[in-house]
Amino acid sequence: MIHIDFEKGIVTADGADGHAVHPLGSAAGFNLVSRAWLRAGWDAKYVYSFTWMGRPVIQLPDDLLRIQEVIYTVKPDVIVETGIAHGGSLMFYASLCKAMDRGRVIGIDVELRPANRRAIETHALFPYVTLVDGSSIDEKVVGKVRAELRPEDTVLVLLDSRHTKDHVAAELEAYSSMVSVGSYIVAADGIMSWLGSAPRTGADWSWNNPREAVRAFVATHPNFVVEEPALPFNEGAVTDRVTYWLDAFVKRVTV
Repeated sequence: MIHIDFEKGIVTADGADGHAVHPLGSAAGFNLVSRAWLRAGWDAKYVYSFTWMGRPVIQLPDDLLRIQEVIYTVKPDVIVETGIAHGGSLMFYASLCKAMDRGRVIGIDVELRPANRRAIETHALFPYVTLVDGSSIDEKVVGKVRAELRPEDTVLVLLDSRHTKDHVAAELEAYSSMVSVGSYIVAADGIMSWLGSAPRTGADWSWNNPREAVRAFVATHPNFVVEEPALPFNEGAVTDRVTYWLDAFVKRVTV
């Protein structure tokens, strides 16, 4: 439990070892308040209130801004996204490709709703998008995606479809070989691991989540590491991302 005193500018955390008091403006204080805010935002469905260029984008804005930093640094020729939903994040990545004058997006979905498909296919950014229908772990789907890639392409992959440990593990195995050295395969929504009994959660989420899939993957794939992207600009006290994507950035370090 935490207590915030705005008059004194402190946050107090109650734990097994007693009380820990931190200034609100410290990294520790900010992290405590951010964790509470993330949980409150989950309960209130905060991420279900944004659009990107007309399409609902069910992502934490902090995560979108941080992945933008990674994309601008990596400058991929191809961004692969599993899980399209309304297409908001697909259009977000496409808009970055257009702004950088580099790259295109491949979006995969097991069952894209007809209304969402129409909205995506008639969107001004659709020339930057290729849609692939089917399960992201189906061998034929994986083959279609691989066929879209050129040997010289720099590739970044974002996993945001089904978030069970087994499914994400299968996606990591299927798409990691497409990722370029120095680029990432990103497993979204590791926040599942600590949401506990929050609304819209499952009883098994403490272990059945993307973080656990990532940990198992890097333990058996020495050419990948979990690596937090460096903050390209930071004049404040905050050092950690405010994120739903815990332990998400899996970087390919060698062939």
